[in-house]
Parts: sequence; structure tokens; C-alpha cells
Amino acid sequence: MRPIIGITMGDASGVGPEIIAKALRSDRVYEQSRPLVIGDAKMLERAAEIAGIPLRVNRVNLPSEGLYEKGTADCIDLDLLPADLPYGAVSAEAGNAAFHYVKRAVELATDRRIHAICTAPLNKEALHLGGHRYPGHTEILAELTGTKDYSMMLSAPKLKVIHLTTHVGLLKAIETIDPERTYRVIRLAHDTLRRAGIERPRIAVCGINPHAGENGLFGNGEEEEKLVPGIRRAASEGIDATGPYPADTLFFRTVRGDFDIVVACYHDQGHGPVKVLGLEAGVNITVGLNGGIIRTSVDHGTAFDIAGRNLADEGSMLEALRMAAELAPKDF
Repeated sequence: MRPIIGITMGDASGVGPEIIAKALRSDRVYEQSRPLVIGDAKMLERAAEIAGIPLRVNRVNLPSEGLYEKGTADCIDLDLLPADLPYGAVSAEAGNAAFHYVKRAVELATDRRIHAICTAPLNKEALHLGGHRYPGHTEILAELTGTKDYSMMLSAPKLKVIHLTTHVGLLKAIETIDPERTYRVIRLAHDTLRRAGIERPRIAVCGINPHAGENGLFGNGEEEEKLVPGIRRAASEGIDATGPYPADTLFFRTVRGDFDIVVACYHDQGHGPVKVLGLEAGVNITVGLNGGIIRTSVDHGTAFDIAGRNLADEGSMLEALRMAAELAPKDF
């Protein structure tokens, strides 16, 4: 049975509705899954018209009412936005709506009515103006699911990265890392890749300092204090986890095929290499949510500068949908 993937529309002033409409042209999406849009139906209709896509929007109340046929976009219509919402502008209305699309998706996933969630991008400024003070999707999902132990994973061709810390400043990130967090993220990476079909994932951990500290030459022993005990604990449980390795060569080695996933210590250490490989193919995955909820996302922003102009590329959305279908639980 193809999994039902709940696709949240994100900030409708951006490219979210457009990349969803374009992605739903793909035969592959319907071969792999049953896509269900959660958002404002009129925004999806407007985006399809701008892009010249013959798409019929089927408004439903529950996932079980969907047709899941190419040419018809099944949509749980929250009807939160005005029909003339301007493209490319920060809007409290759009930020509030983006939050409620995610909230509804979490409710459906928690009730096991959908198998996974795939999110279009939101705008943090609009989200805050709408009254929802979160750094991004990951933190919203963690709070709505009551999850404390989670991480961000990025996937691009030949490279997967999972993070010890994400949306905090660099000094705070280093302060936050400890052996327990290192162990837990390694374990999350291992379990996630096992579910995706990799029998024995090879996990490599980045150093915090240049040259991974080079035996105390750089830094104040952060690798030995914060990373090594967690790596050793994971290895003692049979997990293939090694490191810490210098970040300046580790990503190259992983793309070459030496490892299946990299554990990055902070946001830019992991995001930079993934985005160099191409925004159009990057996927953001939230790992470890309570209830086994899988969430994937495009790895780009709302692109206000091109919204409403039929210029957005749906490549990352297609990859996010593929990954959601691949990681969705099979025990429904």
C-alpha cells in the first residue's frame, strides 16, 4: 500500500504552492505515495493556473476521502487566507496559516491517518508576526509532538548529514554538545538509516575544531570531552561510528563513498556542504519525533523574489516526497 504523505503548504506568499502543484505532475510521486496537500485550496489553484498546470483540486476533510489520482490534487482545505494574498511579501496571515497547516498535519500523523509529513518552506519573520515564536519547522514539530530528543538530517546526492545542534549561535552550540547528545544523535542516524534499508550504516563524526583538534593543538580538548565518549558508547553497542574527523576532508570522503552519513557539530558545518551539492536536490529530514513521525522538507526557503512568477524548481520537493515515502512506517 502506498503511504499517504501529508504535504503542508508552507508560507503561501512564497513558492510553496507552486512547487507542490509542479511536483504533483510527476508520475513517480503517485507510484511511490498518495500525496495529500494540507493548506488553502485556493492558493494551490492559483499556483497551478500561474504555472499552466491542468490540476483539479479535490477538497476533502479526511485523508480517507482522497482520490489520489494524477491530475487531481487532494487537499485538506483550512481556508485561512484571502484569495488575493500578495506574493513575495512578509505577512502575519500567511505565517499564522503556515503554522496551522503543520499543526493539522501533526494531528493527522499522530492519529495515524497519514504516514509521513512533507513540508514546503515557511518564512520565520512571517511566522513570528503571526504569533508563533519558533526558529523553524523542526522546533514546531518537536513541541507539537512533545519530543525532546530530535535532530535535523539533510540528504543530498551522495551525502547525508545529521546535526548535533542547529538553530543556535556557534558559542551556544559548542556549549550544548556533550557525550550524551553525541551518542543520541549517532543512535538516531543509525536507526533511521536502518529503517531506510542500510543494514550497517557507517557513521562518521566531525570534529569541532580545525583538524578535529589535532591532539590538543587547536581548541581546549572539546573533541575528547564532548564527542569521543559518545562515539565510544555507540561503538560498544555495535554501531559503526568513528571519528572525530577533520571536517575539511570528511565531507569529501563521504561523497566518495567512505561513509553513509556525517554527524555535524553545528548548523553551518553540515548545511554548507549539502547546499554546495545543489539546493534543487537537498532534503531536510526531522529525525526522532515521538510517535515515529517522519517529516521531510525541501532544503530551500520561500524564495519571495520569484514567487508567483512560474520560476520555482520542484526538484527538491520531488526528492522530499520520495524520501518521505521511503522512510514512512510500514506497520499502519
